[in-house]
Amino acid sequence: MRLQGWLWRRGAPARLLGAFLALLALAGCGSIRRLDPPPVAVSESEPVLGIPNARLWLDSGGDALLREGRLMQERQVALLPPGRRGALPPANFLALSGGGDNGAFGAGLLVGWTQSGQRPSFDLVTGISAGALIAPFAFLGPDYDPQVREVFTEVAPRDLMLMRGRMRAVLFGEALADTSPLYRLIERHVNEELMAAIAREYGRGRLLLIGTTNLDLGRPVFWNIGAIAASGHPDALELFRRILLASASIPGAFPPVLIDVEHQGAHYQEMHVDGGASVQMFLWPPGLEVRNAGRPRERTAWVVRNGRMDAEWASTNRSILSIAGRSASTLLHFSAANDIVRIYLTAQRDGVRFRLAYIDSDFQAPRSEPFDTAFMRALFDHGYRQGLAGGRWRDTLRPVGTIEPAREAAAR
Repeated sequence: MRLQGWLWRRGAPARLLGAFLALLALAGCGSIRRLDPPPVAVSESEPVLGIPNARLWLDSGGDALLREGRLMQERQVALLPPGRRGALPPANFLALSGGGDNGAFGAGLLVGWTQSGQRPSFDLVTGISAGALIAPFAFLGPDYDPQVREVFTEVAPRDLMLMRGRMRAVLFGEALADTSPLYRLIERHVNEELMAAIAREYGRGRLLLIGTTNLDLGRPVFWNIGAIAASGHPDALELFRRILLASASIPGAFPPVLIDVEHQGAHYQEMHVDGGASVQMFLWPPGLEVRNAGRPRERTAWVVRNGRMDAEWASTNRSILSIAGRSASTLLHFSAANDIVRIYLTAQRDGVRFRLAYIDSDFQAPRSEPFDTAFMRALFDHGYRQGLAGGRWRDTLRPVGTIEPAREAAAR
């Protein structure tokens, strides 16, 4: 069954979540078996695939990220010519938000940015949901622009999901859709060659972090993809693919992803879903100060919101699904706004320049269904034009947290 009408007008992922929440009470009559989650006491400390720094729990402090940051800086310094060991080049950090098919905006922005000649190399790239699908290509640089263009302009709904009978899925299943087509898309692009390239860049002092939400713990998880790629573990590639799938798996709409964990000879499974269930975008936790110390360098935080910043008007019908869907879309919209404010204030405190791009309110292309190819191509072109313009990055926020549209920052 094709999802049209109320379900896939603007804010489609939020409306799917709202529908799921509204029908949740009906789902108690059936569930799908899984292995137990690992004991809470060992969930944070147990390494996945035996890789001690495979993931970071930034909600419990930034010490692990700080250690990774110091290691990355040491590697960058080691690569400098002997006469330049005292000064590092400017650092650039990129955060890519979720947004479903709105991810076409961020994809187009990157490709246009390349064409402008002003796109930097990023020392840190983070991605959530749709942003997670962009992040590996953004991390590896302009040579991967053809891949990011293909993923967001050459796909149709059937390339991403297979719809199930709605009532049967709610009563007896775990999701409204089957994402095996999305996994096959990930599998085609995330291969051994890409993993080797990520491992090389990790060795050069660069970080790629992908966010998921651990539903058993109710916590965000940030996966250190470079460390996973560089581990040489035979299951590293499959883990990376499942992390990307999990990060894009909208709860209730798409099935969760189970990550196998072993502890003291016993086997467990963690349940992971869309990183946007806990955070819409991130760079570093507010509790971790990243001020210049010892080796001063210019630093810039580039934030790409795959969505609009203005709240969109919509008439809400007096029905359970309509009210729940509209409430969920409002929740997610302001969650993203709050994340941007947090990144902005943290960057200001730490002396890091702030730059923001998002979908302009004048973009009005129609969307007939989720992941409508024509819509995504139009949005990709919109992002491409912003990237090509070079200087259309906002660098300030209004006191209430909305974006000041009149002020634009130079790209450099």
